[in-house]
Amino acid sequence: MQNTVDIKDVNSTHTIVVRNLTRDDYTAVSQMQLLAFPTMKPWSPDQWEKVTQTFPEGQIGIEVDGTLAASSCSLILNFDEFSQSHGWAAITGNGTLSTHNPNGDTLYGIEIMVAPAYRSMRLARRLYDERKQLVINRNLKRIVVGGRLPNYHLVADKLSVKAYVQQVIDKKMVDPVLTTQQSNDFKLKRIIRDYLPGDTESCGFATFMEWVNLDYQAPDISVRDISPYVRVCSIQYKMRMIQNFEEFAQHCEYFIDVAADYKSDFVVFPELFTMQLLSFLPNNRPGKAVRQLTQFTEQYIEFFSRMSIRYNTNIIAGSHLTVEEDDELYNISWLFRRDGTYGKQYKLHITPHEKKWWGVKEGKKVEVFDTDCGKIAINICYDIEFPEIARIATSKGANLIFVPFNTDERRAYNRVRYCAQARAIENQVYVVLSGCVGNLPQVDNLDIQYAQSAILTPSDVEFHREGVAAIAEPGAETLIYQDLDMHLLRMNRLQGNAQTWKDRRSNLYTIHYKEDGKEIVV
Repeated sequence: MQNTVDIKDVNSTHTIVVRNLTRDDYTAVSQMQLLAFPTMKPWSPDQWEKVTQTFPEGQIGIEVDGTLAASSCSLILNFDEFSQSHGWAAITGNGTLSTHNPNGDTLYGIEIMVAPAYRSMRLARRLYDERKQLVINRNLKRIVVGGRLPNYHLVADKLSVKAYVQQVIDKKMVDPVLTTQQSNDFKLKRIIRDYLPGDTESCGFATFMEWVNLDYQAPDISVRDISPYVRVCSIQYKMRMIQNFEEFAQHCEYFIDVAADYKSDFVVFPELFTMQLLSFLPNNRPGKAVRQLTQFTEQYIEFFSRMSIRYNTNIIAGSHLTVEEDDELYNISWLFRRDGTYGKQYKLHITPHEKKWWGVKEGKKVEVFDTDCGKIAINICYDIEFPEIARIATSKGANLIFVPFNTDERRAYNRVRYCAQARAIENQVYVVLSGCVGNLPQVDNLDIQYAQSAILTPSDVEFHREGVAAIAEPGAETLIYQDLDMHLLRMNRLQGNAQTWKDRRSNLYTIHYKEDGKEIVV
C-alpha cells in the first residue's frame, strides 16, 4: 500500500505518503516512540521484526516530505476469546503478535502515534481512516482499542478515573488520546485497569473503545467454521512382512477409511512405517537398503494425496526415507491436505542409530503448516526431545504438534512420551503421538517396535487430570481419536492456573535460530 498526496498549509506545501511499515523502519519508529511516549519503553528489534512479518498490512506509516511522521500498528483477533479485562501484553502476545488470527473478526489497534513536530497536520485522523478502510476491505466487524489516558496523572489526586473519563467525554477536559478517539467516532465501552502497569501517565488505566463497521456482512458459515473442535486420529500401526506396495497401501487405506468414518480432521501414521517395504526387496547392507525406499516416493505421494481427497481428511503420512537431489538421505514427514496440496517436514535431529547405520542427514527448518483447522507442526520422534523445536513452532502459531515416532523398547518410548507431555505443558498446545508396533525380522536395524500412542494436553483444570485425552493399549495395532477444543486451549493460555507460554522470561533468555538466511529470536 502506498498513497501520495500534496497538502497545503499557510506557509508551505507538503508531500504526504501513506504506506505499510517494514522491518527497515525500526530505527525511525523507535525514535518516534521515544519522542511521542518519553516515559515508555519502545519496541525491541525482535518485537518489531515479528510485528512487521506477522501482519504487514496492519502496520501503517505516514511520511511527510520523506520523514516518517506518524504510525499505526494493529492485529486481527477473535476478540470474544479474550478477557474483558485484558492487558496490552496479553492481547498482543507481549508485543510479538503471536495472538494474531488472520481469520478473526476484529481489528485491534495496539499503537498509534504522531511525532510532536507534526501534530498540527491531522495525521492521526488519516491513520484512523486507514484502519477503518482496512476493516471494510477485509469485512471485519469492528475496531477495538485500549486507549491510554496520558493526562490523567495530572488530576489523579482529585478525580477518579471514571470521573476523569466522563469530564473528557463531556468536553470539559481534553485528553490527547481519548479526545482524538472520540472525534474519530469511537465509542467508550468500559475502563480497563492494569492495561499497561508501567504507564505512570495513565496510572495503568485505559479506555476500551470500539468503532463498528456498518458495512460488515456476516459470511455464510458451516458447522466446521463455527465449531471450536478439531478431531484427531492416531494410528498405532503394526509392522509386518508384506509382498508389495499395494499390500502396504491396503493396510493404510483400511485405517484411513476407519478414521474417516469417525469424521477425523487429521490422521497421523508413525515414523518410518514405510520401512516395511524393505521386507520384499533384496537384502542389502543397511545404508544401501534404505536408499531403495526412494523408488517408492512417487507412489507414496500419489497414494496419500489421493487418500486425503477421497476420504476428506488431512493425513500426516508418518515419515519416509528419501534421497533428494543432493544425493543425501533424509527422514521426511509429509502432510497431505484434503484439498490435494501437501507439504513436508525434514527431521531436524538425527539419532546416533540413523547416522551410524543409514547416513541420514539433518533438515534445516521448522515448518508450520496452514490447514483448514488451523496451524500445525510436525516434530519427528527425536525432535520432540529438544524443547526449542516445539517452542519455535508454537511461536509461529502452531497449536497442534504431531509426533510420528518409532521406538524399539519401553525406555526409548518413555523419552518421546515424557518429552511430548512436557512440550504440551510448557507451550500450552496439544501433542499427538503415533508409533509402530510389531516386528520386521528380515529388515536389519528395525527388528522390533514398541509404542503406546497418545493424544496429550496441557496439565490444568480445564483438561483431563493426567493431561491425556486418549491413549492406546501398548503393543496393539489400533487407533485412537479425540475431539480437541481449540477454544479451550486459547482460554487456558489467557486464564489458566499456569500460563507457561506467556510467563516465559524473554527478558532473561531467548531462543536464537536461523531460517532462510536470517537470524530470528523467540
